[in-house]
Amino acid sequence: MTQAQTPGLWRHLGCSTRGLSLVFLMLLGHSMVPAQAQEIYSCQDAKGRKLTSDRPIAECRDREQKILNPSGTVKSRLGPALTAAERAELDAKDKAEQAQKALLEEEKRRDRALLIRYPTPSAHQKERLAALEQINRVKQTAQVQVTDLLAQKAKLMNEMAFFEKDPSRAPQRLKRQLDEVTQTLAAQGRFLADKDAEIARVNARFDAEQQRLAPLWQMAPAPKSD
Repeated sequence: MTQAQTPGLWRHLGCSTRGLSLVFLMLLGHSMVPAQAQEIYSCQDAKGRKLTSDRPIAECRDREQKILNPSGTVKSRLGPALTAAERAELDAKDKAEQAQKALLEEEKRRDRALLIRYPTPSAHQKERLAALEQINRVKQTAQVQVTDLLAQKAKLMNEMAFFEKDPSRAPQRLKRQLDEVTQTLAAQGRFLADKDAEIARVNARFDAEQQRLAPLWQMAPAPKSD
């Protein structure tokens, strides 16, 4: 190719010497950029030394490390490594939080079931009265038996009064009957006391349910009228 042909070639390519220089510099700068920018770890160790590395720094495992971009700006942070005791404490805390969360979910489930069973205060009161009525019927039967036993005991005591001066002369049959009636009365007394305690437990249960249901009733939509 002759010198006369060269300028025509530059014109054909649309390039000047200055333009070629700029293209060359651009290509050179592009080739100097790494294919993948690496992260830089930076920290200050226990001795106050500032350390940097392209990977997590072992000397700073017990403290925070900054992860820097190639420009020097902070990209993120790496927390200190936990000891076995710290990990155990963290695990215990996580388990406690999970248990508390499960407890709250269980309480919500119970509240929903309670509201389905007792959609209104009147429905709840109706079941309370039904439960108490059942216990009171049993008590009434026991009290009738107590009345009969007291009458039997009074009759036996009248017979024993004949031997008041010398109780040893009383017939064994009379002593045995009086002892049996006395023991049965004591058993009936304990039974009635148990029923009174059961009544207290039923009322305590319905009182607790009513306290839980009160805010749920307020939030529930009003029942549709027929």
